[in-house]
Amino acid sequence: MDARWLILADDLTGAADCAVAFRRRGSAAAVIWGEAVQDERIAILSYDADSRGLTAQAAAQRHAALLGRLHAADRRLFKKVDSTMRGQPAAEIAATLAHLRARPGQVLGVLAPAFPGTGRTTVEGRVRVGGRPLEEAEVWRRDHSYASADLGEILASAGIRSTTLNLPVVRGGRLAGALAEAAAGPAEIVVCDAETDDDLRRIAEAGLAGTASAFFIGSAGLAHALASAGPVATLAPVRVAPDGRGSLLVVGSLAEVSRAGARRLLADDAVAHLPVAPETLLAAEKSRSDLAAYLAERLAAGQDVLVEIMLEGEPDMSIGPRLAHALADALAPIAGQIGALAATGGETAAALLTRFQVHGIQLTDEIEPGVSLGLTLGKLAIPIATKAGAFGDADSLVRIRDRLRTVRTEGSLT
Repeated sequence: MDARWLILADDLTGAADCAVAFRRRGSAAAVIWGEAVQDERIAILSYDADSRGLTAQAAAQRHAALLGRLHAADRRLFKKVDSTMRGQPAAEIAATLAHLRARPGQVLGVLAPAFPGTGRTTVEGRVRVGGRPLEEAEVWRRDHSYASADLGEILASAGIRSTTLNLPVVRGGRLAGALAEAAAGPAEIVVCDAETDDDLRRIAEAGLAGTASAFFIGSAGLAHALASAGPVATLAPVRVAPDGRGSLLVVGSLAEVSRAGARRLLADDAVAHLPVAPETLLAAEKSRSDLAAYLAERLAAGQDVLVEIMLEGEPDMSIGPRLAHALADALAPIAGQIGALAATGGETAAALLTRFQVHGIQLTDEIEPGVSLGLTLGKLAIPIATKAGAFGDADSLVRIRDRLRTVRTEGSLT
């Protein structure tokens, strides 16, 4: 039987970019959220717990409830965490450990959050971005939950015992033995250094060769390594009817790379630009209906449109969820007129899709590392690309726009 996995993620883009790793190897994969019912025919089930903005206690409680509902005995477990440790990963890992301890067998977690394809690595048990300490990165300055990027200290904040395997151990040919020794000791989680995809491949192979009750913790980098350790299958290509309506590209992330991508996308004058101020989204319904009418006209004419939430100066992070939901409310009346959708930022994507009465995504391909392509499931069935805000480069939105245009005109999502 092909490997079956449950991926439990703290946000939508992470749930998608982990699951699509297995889809690229030929396994049927889907992301679901909310009250959606899992389809047992789907080998790779990824669930968006939408817990990144919760307190540690609330995030742990949500994970415990979801694991009780979704984790079947025939599915290996992958706990997706943010590659820069945003949100409440320690509390969520602690809840996962408690869930697994209630089952027979040994419990050991293998933690490798590195995602080299997006510049995230782990050295001496500490996260680095672009070769520099995480604490110096834009994403840390804007949003962090812990005092440092030391993974052992982060885990200890939730009472989790851990040990770290550094790069010489990961690369030295005795990794499987080191994991076995760790499983026999007091550690509950093994933190693994990784700078390259090859490091992650070694970690995945050694972890899979160990006890069947071992579970994995990481980002899409480790998910790709785990998927590559399994067999390759062939799935029928996914096709949709060609669509002349335009694509809607939404940038809700505050990350500078997403803003640079928006500027690059506008440079070739191939998309209409609709910058939206917070005041417009939070104002009276008339302002939002004018915005929707503008979009509907251009999408119907086959024009791609970039909607960018504009925040000047030092942004107020607390209004982020309100803006995402207000934008979703504004766009809901024209959801049926969208030819394809791209959303940057997991919170933005989740708000839009939920408001559009979409309960999942059938994953079909990966446009580039961290950018997933799929078909929405629910009331609306359109091609969709999702991207974490801080992933990619200045040309990522151009590549996403081009791929969605090809999908719309040719009808192929694979």
